[in-house]
Amino acid sequence: MNIIILMIPMALLMGAGFLYAFFWANKKGQFDDLETPAHRMLLDENERTEREHKR
Repeated sequence: MNIIILMIPMALLMGAGFLYAFFWANKKGQFDDLETPAHRMLLDENERTEREHKR
């Protein structure tokens, strides 16, 4: 029964840490463009460099 006194605060701290990490990553733009990296692997190297130079 004493382990519950230890485990509940640890679980709450871990949950708060994961929430902080998620909001930090969201603020930094980590989740802004989810489709381009998946399509980038399908392009040839020449097409990829041409598109990157156009930006």
